Amino acid sequence: MIKISIKDAQIGMVAAEPIKTPLGQILALPGTPLTRQLINKMKLYKVGSISIQNPFDAAAPQAGENTAKRDKVKPVPKTRAHEMVTNIQRVQASEEFRGFQLKYITCINRIKDTFGKICAGEKSFDEAALLTAVIDLSASCGTTIETFDMLYNMRTIADPLYSHCLNVGLITRMIGRWLHMEKTDVNTLTIAGVLHDIGKCKIPDDVLNKPDKLTDEEFALIKKHPQFGFDLIKDLQIDSRIKRTALMHHERCDGSGYPSQLDSSLIDDFAMITAIADVYDAMTAARRYRAPLCPFAVISSFESEGFTKYNTKFLLLFLKKLATTYQSNRVMLNDSRFCNIVMLNPHELSRPIVRFDDGSILDLSTNREFFIKSVM
Repeated sequence: MIKISIKDAQIGMVAAEPIKTPLGQILALPGTPLTRQLINKMKLYKVGSISIQNPFDAAAPQAGENTAKRDKVKPVPKTRAHEMVTNIQRVQASEEFRGFQLKYITCINRIKDTFGKICAGEKSFDEAALLTAVIDLSASCGTTIETFDMLYNMRTIADPLYSHCLNVGLITRMIGRWLHMEKTDVNTLTIAGVLHDIGKCKIPDDVLNKPDKLTDEEFALIKKHPQFGFDLIKDLQIDSRIKRTALMHHERCDGSGYPSQLDSSLIDDFAMITAIADVYDAMTAARRYRAPLCPFAVISSFESEGFTKYNTKFLLLFLKKLATTYQSNRVMLNDSRFCNIVMLNPHELSRPIVRFDDGSILDLSTNREFFIKSVM
């Protein structure tokens, strides 16, 4: 075992001990190979050093060891780390991912340029060019699960604000298509999703990206970003639903949102759709205080408290489509067992029926001590 600084970590090294954040949260288990994504996550959580396996420990025979017998040691069975790395490597090594990555970066640059011009006081922007870039990116993914896979693997390459805005634009576009909206409305909803957080450009970076807990004053400032965003775009010649989305995407149907505590009768539909996409993308992204949540954890959160806060029609559709995306997918339970989803529970989508490798079946809706910890 060797202890190294995080700056010396390289892809392919293997963790010898649990990798933990300064607050004690486990990011990876012993035996986990380091990937680019894991290294970036360690940097995000300010991990200073880690212990890795010494490659010579396993290679050199010990005194008196029978090397002939050693050569016959059975292969190590696959672990959670092996399966996770295999999926990450499969996605990142694909030609589709490389194409998606280039288009994603193009979109990020266009969004950054657009936000900069609007914040500088320009009274117009090239909405058609921005929309074309996002549509082209969206079209490069053949299926819903490909889109979510791609977004998951893109999280560490761009500024969190711009990548979040792009992700929300892509997700709102999917929801609009699932709702069978007119093409022009889907396009408007897409732009509303992309511009929804433009007000955060008015929040100082040291507050917006503060690694520590926000003060009450700082949190109050963050909560002003919807009004800041509306003020930035209110005079632009764009659809009024885009403007209302910037202002209302943190309002909630039960009146518990901000900045105006509106109830469902006063919240724009596009803002309610964007709110769902916004929360989903935020919960599945890494935060300074937690690792990213898996889709089924997000579904569970929506099921437990979402139906009073979000439009039921939009939320039910999103959750059903999201859960269906992972039908037959490989998952890991909270007790580290691997299994495959074989049937969704329509009354509790976060708790499907799963099948283990030995053929045994488990209904998570009736076995409450178990739940899906991660999607492989």
